[in-house]
Amino acid sequence: MEKVENVIIIGSGPAGHTAAIYSGRANLAPLMFEGFQAGGVPGGQLMITTEVENYPGFPEGVSGPDLMAALRKQSERYGTRILTQDVEAVDLSRQPFKVVAEGKEHFGRALIIATGASARYLGLDSEQRLMNRGVSACATCDGALPVFRNKELVVVGGGDTAMEEASFLTRFASKVTVVHRRDELRASKVMAERVRHNPKVAFMLNTVIEEIVGKEQVAAVRLHNLATQKVEEKPVAGVFIAIGHTPNTGLFKGQLQLNPQGYVETRGKSTYTSVDGVFACGDVQDPTYRQAVSAAGSGCQAAIDAERWLEAHAH
Repeated sequence: MEKVENVIIIGSGPAGHTAAIYSGRANLAPLMFEGFQAGGVPGGQLMITTEVENYPGFPEGVSGPDLMAALRKQSERYGTRILTQDVEAVDLSRQPFKVVAEGKEHFGRALIIATGASARYLGLDSEQRLMNRGVSACATCDGALPVFRNKELVVVGGGDTAMEEASFLTRFASKVTVVHRRDELRASKVMAERVRHNPKVAFMLNTVIEEIVGKEQVAAVRLHNLATQKVEEKPVAGVFIAIGHTPNTGLFKGQLQLNPQGYVETRGKSTYTSVDGVFACGDVQDPTYRQAVSAAGSGCQAAIDAERWLEAHAH
Protein backbone atom coordinates (compact mmCIF):
# COMPACT_ATOMS: atom_id res chain seq x y z
CA MET A 1 0.00 0.00 0.00
CA GLU A 2 1.05 3.58 -0.62
CA LYS A 3 2.13 5.93 2.16
CA VAL A 4 -0.60 6.56 4.73
CA GLU A 5 -0.93 10.21 5.80
CA ASN A 6 -1.78 11.15 9.37
CA VAL A 7 -4.26 13.79 8.25
CA ILE A 8 -5.72 14.70 4.87
CA ILE A 9 -7.52 18.04 4.60
CA ILE A 10 -9.95 18.69 1.75
CA GLY A 11 -10.53 22.41 1.19
CA SER A 12 -8.44 25.57 1.41
CA GLY A 13 -10.58 28.32 2.89
CA PRO A 14 -10.03 29.77 6.39
CA ALA A 15 -11.28 26.50 7.97
CA GLY A 16 -8.96 24.24 5.94
CA HIS A 17 -5.89 26.40 6.45
CA THR A 18 -6.48 26.87 10.19
CA ALA A 19 -6.84 23.08 10.49
CA ALA A 20 -3.59 22.73 8.53
CA ILE A 21 -1.71 25.23 10.73
CA TYR A 22 -2.77 23.42 13.93
CA SER A 23 -2.13 19.96 12.46
CA GLY A 24 1.27 21.07 11.18
CA ARG A 25 2.25 22.48 14.56
CA ALA A 26 1.26 19.13 16.11
CA ASN A 27 3.83 17.44 13.79
CA LEU A 28 1.11 15.61 11.85
CA ALA A 29 2.51 16.72 8.44
CA PRO A 30 -0.94 17.26 6.89
CA LEU A 31 -1.67 16.84 3.19
CA MET A 32 -4.14 19.41 1.79
CA PHE A 33 -6.12 19.28 -1.42
CA GLU A 34 -6.85 22.92 -2.12
CA GLY A 35 -9.05 22.30 -5.16
CA PHE A 36 -10.13 24.84 -7.72
CA GLN A 37 -12.73 27.53 -7.15
CA ALA A 38 -14.72 29.30 -9.87
CA GLY A 39 -12.17 30.54 -12.39
CA GLY A 40 -9.64 27.96 -11.23
CA VAL A 41 -8.54 29.77 -8.05
CA PRO A 42 -8.29 27.83 -4.77
CA GLY A 43 -8.94 29.48 -1.41
CA GLY A 44 -12.69 29.48 -0.80
CA GLN A 45 -15.23 32.29 -0.95
CA LEU A 46 -12.74 34.89 0.31
CA MET A 47 -11.03 34.72 -3.10
CA ILE A 48 -14.01 36.56 -4.58
CA THR A 49 -14.24 39.08 -1.73
CA THR A 50 -12.45 42.35 -2.38
CA GLU A 51 -12.43 43.87 1.09
CA VAL A 52 -12.61 41.96 4.39
CA GLU A 53 -13.18 44.44 7.23
CA ASN A 54 -14.40 42.10 9.98
CA TYR A 55 -11.52 39.62 10.32
CA PRO A 56 -9.77 40.28 13.66
CA GLY A 57 -6.28 41.73 13.51
CA PHE A 58 -6.71 43.88 10.40
CA PRO A 59 -7.83 47.32 11.59
CA GLU A 60 -7.57 48.77 8.08
CA GLY A 61 -9.23 45.74 6.47
CA VAL A 62 -7.57 43.26 4.12
CA SER A 63 -8.41 41.94 0.67
CA GLY A 64 -9.78 38.38 0.57
CA PRO A 65 -6.99 37.08 -1.72
CA ASP A 66 -4.29 38.71 0.48
CA LEU A 67 -5.74 37.10 3.61
CA MET A 68 -5.84 33.68 1.91
CA ALA A 69 -2.26 34.09 0.60
CA ALA A 70 -1.09 34.81 4.18
CA LEU A 71 -2.96 31.78 5.54
CA ARG A 72 -1.50 29.55 2.81
CA LYS A 73 2.03 30.74 3.61
CA GLN A 74 1.47 30.02 7.30
CA SER A 75 0.18 26.49 6.51
CA GLU A 76 3.26 25.75 4.42
CA ARG A 77 5.55 27.17 7.12
CA TYR A 78 4.33 24.42 9.45
CA GLY A 79 4.90 21.64 6.95
CA THR A 80 1.57 21.35 5.13
CA ARG A 81 1.95 19.84 1.65
CA ILE A 82 -0.58 21.47 -0.65
CA LEU A 83 -1.83 19.89 -3.87
CA THR A 84 -3.78 22.15 -6.24
CA GLN A 85 -6.11 19.36 -7.28
CA ASP A 86 -9.82 18.64 -7.04
CA VAL A 87 -10.79 15.54 -5.10
CA GLU A 88 -12.83 13.28 -7.39
CA ALA A 89 -13.90 10.57 -4.93
CA VAL A 90 -13.52 9.41 -1.35
CA ASP A 91 -14.03 6.05 0.34
CA LEU A 92 -14.89 6.44 4.01
CA SER A 93 -16.04 2.85 4.49
CA ARG A 94 -12.70 1.56 5.77
CA GLN A 95 -9.43 2.63 7.38
CA PRO A 96 -7.27 4.20 6.12
CA PHE A 97 -9.64 6.51 4.25
CA LYS A 98 -9.10 6.75 0.51
CA VAL A 99 -9.04 10.07 -1.37
CA VAL A 100 -8.78 10.09 -5.16
CA ALA A 101 -7.52 13.18 -7.01
CA GLU A 102 -6.49 13.35 -10.66
CA GLY A 103 -6.75 9.57 -10.84
CA LYS A 104 -4.24 9.00 -8.03
CA GLU A 105 -5.17 7.33 -4.73
CA HIS A 106 -4.09 8.84 -1.41
CA PHE A 107 -4.68 7.31 2.03
CA GLY A 108 -5.13 9.00 5.40
CA ARG A 109 -5.83 7.86 8.95
CA ALA A 110 -7.86 10.98 9.72
CA LEU A 111 -9.77 13.19 7.31
CA ILE A 112 -10.76 16.84 7.79
CA ILE A 113 -13.49 18.12 5.47
CA ALA A 114 -13.40 21.87 4.84
CA THR A 115 -15.02 22.07 1.40
CA GLY A 116 -17.23 25.05 2.25
CA ALA A 117 -20.50 26.14 0.69
CA SER A 118 -21.23 28.04 -2.51
CA ALA A 119 -23.62 30.98 -2.61
CA ARG A 120 -26.46 30.53 -5.06
CA TYR A 121 -26.72 33.22 -7.72
CA LEU A 122 -29.35 34.40 -10.17
CA GLY A 123 -27.28 33.34 -13.18
CA LEU A 124 -27.12 36.74 -14.92
CA ASP A 125 -24.01 37.78 -16.84
CA SER A 126 -24.29 41.25 -15.32
CA GLU A 127 -24.34 39.70 -11.84
CA GLN A 128 -20.92 38.07 -12.37
CA ARG A 129 -19.51 41.14 -14.14
CA LEU A 130 -20.48 43.45 -11.26
CA MET A 131 -19.54 41.04 -8.46
CA ASN A 132 -17.76 43.09 -5.74
CA ARG A 133 -18.77 46.21 -7.65
CA GLY A 134 -22.09 46.53 -5.92
CA VAL A 135 -23.19 42.88 -6.16
CA SER A 136 -22.63 40.77 -3.03
CA ALA A 137 -23.83 37.49 -1.55
CA CYS A 138 -23.07 38.52 2.05
CA ALA A 139 -24.56 41.59 3.72
CA THR A 140 -22.67 40.91 6.98
CA CYS A 141 -19.40 40.92 5.03
CA ASP A 142 -19.99 43.91 2.74
CA GLY A 143 -22.99 45.91 3.98
CA ALA A 144 -20.97 48.42 6.00
CA LEU A 145 -18.70 49.37 3.07
CA PRO A 146 -18.73 53.13 2.29
CA VAL A 147 -20.11 52.53 -1.21
CA PHE A 148 -23.45 51.37 0.31
CA ARG A 149 -23.88 53.95 3.07
CA ASN A 150 -27.00 56.12 2.82
CA LYS A 151 -27.84 54.58 -0.56
CA GLU A 152 -30.78 52.56 -1.85
CA LEU A 153 -30.11 48.81 -1.88
CA VAL A 154 -31.90 45.68 -3.07
CA VAL A 155 -32.02 42.28 -1.37
CA VAL A 156 -33.08 39.32 -3.52
CA GLY A 157 -34.83 36.44 -1.72
CA GLY A 158 -37.79 35.61 0.48
CA GLY A 159 -36.41 33.38 3.22
CA ASP A 160 -35.04 34.06 6.70
CA THR A 161 -31.59 34.83 5.29
CA ALA A 162 -33.03 37.54 3.05
CA MET A 163 -34.94 39.03 6.00
CA GLU A 164 -31.79 39.03 8.15
CA GLU A 165 -29.76 40.66 5.37
CA ALA A 166 -32.45 43.32 4.76
CA SER A 167 -32.71 44.08 8.46
CA PHE A 168 -28.91 44.32 8.82
CA LEU A 169 -28.59 46.62 5.78
CA THR A 170 -31.08 49.16 7.18
CA ARG A 171 -28.33 50.22 9.59
CA PHE A 172 -26.39 51.67 6.67
CA ALA A 173 -28.75 52.13 3.71
CA SER A 174 -31.28 54.91 3.16
CA LYS A 175 -33.77 52.29 1.92
CA VAL A 176 -33.79 48.52 1.30
CA THR A 177 -36.14 46.88 -1.19
CA VAL A 178 -36.72 43.12 -0.88
CA VAL A 179 -37.35 41.56 -4.29
CA HIS A 180 -38.94 38.09 -4.28
CA ARG A 181 -40.27 36.09 -7.24
CA ARG A 182 -43.21 34.55 -5.36
CA ASP A 183 -46.32 36.30 -4.06
CA GLU A 184 -45.49 35.49 -0.45
CA LEU A 185 -42.33 35.24 1.64
CA ARG A 186 -40.87 31.89 2.72
CA ALA A 187 -39.41 33.45 5.87
CA SER A 188 -40.70 32.54 9.31
CA LYS A 189 -43.60 34.75 10.47
CA VAL A 190 -41.53 36.35 13.23
CA MET A 191 -38.73 37.35 10.87
CA ALA A 192 -41.09 38.57 8.14
CA GLU A 193 -43.15 40.68 10.57
CA ARG A 194 -40.07 42.27 12.08
CA VAL A 195 -38.86 43.37 8.65
CA ARG A 196 -42.32 44.47 7.49
CA HIS A 197 -42.49 46.86 10.45
CA ASN A 198 -39.15 48.43 9.56
CA PRO A 199 -39.89 51.80 7.90
CA LYS A 200 -36.72 51.56 5.81
CA VAL A 201 -37.79 48.30 4.07
CA ALA A 202 -40.08 47.98 1.03
CA PHE A 203 -41.22 44.77 -0.69
CA MET A 204 -41.61 43.94 -4.36
CA LEU A 205 -43.21 40.50 -4.58
CA ASN A 206 -43.97 38.54 -7.78
CA THR A 207 -40.88 40.28 -9.14
CA VAL A 208 -37.58 39.14 -10.64
CA ILE A 209 -34.41 40.98 -11.59
CA GLU A 210 -33.93 40.76 -15.35
CA GLU A 211 -30.69 42.73 -15.43
CA ILE A 212 -28.27 44.49 -13.10
CA VAL A 213 -27.35 47.77 -14.77
CA GLY A 214 -23.97 49.49 -14.48
CA LYS A 215 -20.61 49.81 -16.20
CA GLU A 216 -17.98 49.90 -13.44
CA GLN A 217 -20.41 49.85 -10.51
CA VAL A 218 -24.05 48.87 -9.91
CA ALA A 219 -26.28 51.78 -10.91
CA ALA A 220 -29.76 50.22 -11.20
CA VAL A 221 -31.77 47.00 -11.53
CA ARG A 222 -34.29 46.15 -14.25
CA LEU A 223 -37.30 44.60 -12.52
CA HIS A 224 -39.98 42.45 -14.13
CA ASN A 225 -43.30 42.08 -12.31
CA LEU A 226 -44.54 38.56 -13.11
CA ALA A 227 -48.17 39.41 -12.27
CA THR A 228 -48.54 42.60 -14.33
CA GLN A 229 -45.66 41.96 -16.82
CA LYS A 230 -44.53 45.54 -16.13
CA VAL A 231 -40.78 46.15 -16.50
CA GLU A 232 -39.14 49.06 -14.69
CA GLU A 233 -35.67 50.28 -13.91
CA LYS A 234 -34.88 51.16 -10.29
CA PRO A 235 -31.72 53.12 -9.39
CA VAL A 236 -29.78 51.34 -6.60
CA ALA A 237 -26.18 51.26 -5.36
CA GLY A 238 -26.08 47.59 -4.39
CA VAL A 239 -27.69 44.20 -4.96
CA PHE A 240 -27.44 41.57 -2.21
CA ILE A 241 -28.25 38.04 -3.34
CA ALA A 242 -29.79 36.04 -0.47
CA ILE A 243 -31.27 32.96 -2.13
CA GLY A 244 -29.28 30.49 -0.08
CA HIS A 245 -26.07 28.48 -0.16
CA THR A 246 -25.29 25.02 -1.42
CA PRO A 247 -22.86 23.06 0.81
CA ASN A 248 -20.10 21.38 -1.21
CA THR A 249 -20.91 17.87 -0.01
CA GLY A 250 -21.47 15.97 -3.26
CA LEU A 251 -18.39 13.81 -2.56
CA PHE A 252 -19.80 12.59 0.75
CA LYS A 253 -23.42 11.74 -0.10
CA GLY A 254 -24.26 8.25 1.07
CA GLN A 255 -21.06 8.07 3.16
CA LEU A 256 -21.61 10.75 5.82
CA GLN A 257 -24.72 11.89 7.63
CA LEU A 258 -25.95 15.15 6.08
CA ASN A 259 -28.81 17.33 7.30
CA PRO A 260 -31.87 17.94 5.06
CA GLN A 261 -30.13 20.97 3.48
CA GLY A 262 -27.08 18.85 2.63
CA TYR A 263 -24.69 20.19 5.31
CA VAL A 264 -22.45 17.69 7.12
CA GLU A 265 -23.87 16.80 10.54
CA THR A 266 -21.35 17.22 13.38
CA ARG A 267 -21.79 15.82 16.88
CA GLY A 268 -22.61 18.23 19.71
CA LYS A 269 -20.06 21.00 20.00
CA SER A 270 -17.36 18.91 18.31
CA THR A 271 -16.33 18.53 14.67
CA TYR A 272 -16.84 14.73 14.77
CA THR A 273 -19.01 13.45 11.91
CA SER A 274 -21.01 10.22 11.65
CA VAL A 275 -17.82 8.38 10.59
CA ASP A 276 -15.16 7.86 13.25
CA GLY A 277 -11.95 9.66 12.23
CA VAL A 278 -13.67 12.07 9.82
CA PHE A 279 -14.07 15.67 10.97
CA ALA A 280 -15.85 18.62 9.35
CA CYS A 281 -15.29 22.35 9.81
CA GLY A 282 -16.25 25.67 8.25
CA ASP A 283 -19.23 26.44 6.05
CA VAL A 284 -19.66 22.81 4.96
CA GLN A 285 -21.17 22.13 8.40
CA ASP A 286 -22.33 25.64 9.35
CA PRO A 287 -25.52 26.93 7.75
CA THR A 288 -25.91 29.57 10.48
CA TYR A 289 -22.91 31.90 10.74
CA ARG A 290 -20.91 31.46 7.52
CA GLN A 291 -18.14 33.88 8.50
CA ALA A 292 -14.41 33.59 7.83
CA VAL A 293 -13.61 33.92 11.53
CA SER A 294 -16.12 31.26 12.66
CA ALA A 295 -14.82 28.95 9.91
CA ALA A 296 -11.25 29.47 11.13
CA GLY A 297 -12.35 28.74 14.71
CA SER A 298 -13.94 25.45 13.70
CA GLY A 299 -10.81 24.57 11.67
CA CYS A 300 -8.84 24.85 14.91
CA GLN A 301 -11.38 22.56 16.63
CA ALA A 302 -11.20 19.99 13.82
CA ALA A 303 -7.40 19.82 14.02
CA ILE A 304 -7.46 19.38 17.80
CA ASP A 305 -10.23 16.76 17.53
CA ALA A 306 -8.27 14.89 14.85
CA GLU A 307 -5.01 15.06 16.83
CA ARG A 308 -6.68 13.66 19.97
CA TRP A 309 -8.48 10.99 17.94
CA LEU A 310 -5.21 9.90 16.30
CA GLU A 311 -3.52 9.72 19.70
CA ALA A 312 -6.32 7.56 21.09
CA HIS A 313 -6.19 5.27 18.05
CA ALA A 314 -2.41 5.00 17.69
CA HIS A 315 -1.47 1.60 16.29
